[in-house]
Amino acid sequence: MGTVATASLVSSTLVLSSKADAQAAQAVNPGELRNYARAMLKMEPERQQAFDDIKKIMGTGEVPKIVCNDNNSFSSLPGKAREIAVNYCQRYQKAVEDNGLSIDRYNTITTQVQGNDDLKRKMYNELLRQQKMPKSP
Repeated sequence: MGTVATASLVSSTLVLSSKADAQAAQAVNPGELRNYARAMLKMEPERQQAFDDIKKIMGTGEVPKIVCNDNNSFSSLPGKAREIAVNYCQRYQKAVEDNGLSIDRYNTITTQVQGNDDLKRKMYNELLRQQKMPKSP
């Protein structure tokens, strides 16, 4: 699962944001990294399921990149696929906030991870660490 989750850090069809914001200069602290990884691990299976469901609806057509905070990215989806994407984005936002991050900060961390190999390595290690931890009841 670590490889799958890490791969989605770099490239994902269902994403929260496609641009950086003003917080980009702020370093990611270890607590934020843990919270970011928790949100990712919670949502990765749901992202895959939403993508698969949308792909089935789209048939042979390619699934467009869906950016949760860009309503235009939903416009090319048929009704049921649009509903799946919107529901996924709402659940993802809740997962991010439940893990102590704002959407803006989560998006900033995503941008930083994508552009910083050292931070990407730390994120990968954190994802692996959390996946090895026993699940809490």
